[in-house]
Amino acid sequence: MTHSAPLKTLGAQSARLVTELHERRRMIFRLDDVREITGLSRNSARSLTHKLVARGVADRLRSGLYILAPSETGEHHYFGDPFVVARELMRGEDYYISHGSALEFHNMTTQPQLVITVSIPHPRRAIWISGVEFRFVRCPREHFFGIVEDWSTAEEKVRVSDLEKTVVDGLKQPQHCGGLTEVAKGLWMRRDDISVDRLIQYAQRLGVGAVARRLGYVLETYEMASETDLARLRAGLTETYVLVDPIRPREGRRLHRWRLVLNVEPEELVAVVST
Repeated sequence: MTHSAPLKTLGAQSARLVTELHERRRMIFRLDDVREITGLSRNSARSLTHKLVARGVADRLRSGLYILAPSETGEHHYFGDPFVVARELMRGEDYYISHGSALEFHNMTTQPQLVITVSIPHPRRAIWISGVEFRFVRCPREHFFGIVEDWSTAEEKVRVSDLEKTVVDGLKQPQHCGGLTEVAKGLWMRRDDISVDRLIQYAQRLGVGAVARRLGYVLETYEMASETDLARLRAGLTETYVLVDPIRPREGRRLHRWRLVLNVEPEELVAVVST
């Protein structure tokens, strides 16, 4: 039992609730969980939960969402694993950890991520919990592929984009990753574990021309793909030019074979993986 007040100092009902939550591995729980376990009315369940918070046994994440606080933290305000919190925010709904957060999850970045990014099939406003922003990116249901369940903690799994989908999502929306160079660096860091063929398949399945252009450019620069692979990405490109990085100024020379405006030059892509 790992919470900040010994069970014997709690009332029988509180002790049974905490024990049951631990047995269910429900470290993050909702008011509905309390009602299900105790059989209490909503008001009574809320009152019981408030008592747990006051005793330091649990902490409130947001309205109706709580977390059991382990005794070893020595803190009253305990946040827990942010990816597990994101999962619980989306309980019962489609989601996956994506973009910059997926880069961090897969050890594809050296930059601390200050936002937890979650892809979902419908618009939703950002939520702040304990000073952490949970940002929701709308993702069409047909783009819900390349998703795995992986361990975020020793006991908790979350849904997260796989290595290749993390790269492809980042190339589609670099603004949610800190820019294209961060995506490129992540690709390079995990190059031994990433399938180039799967990257190309995902890019083709996504059907976004900018992704095919950017992926081809990065793979070519890092000499990670054969000419046959690069030709697969060039096939079907229109004459429209797009920016390598949409969050940078619209300036730079044009690279015809990829229909790109190079506001990130090859030398910069090489430099970010050489330091």
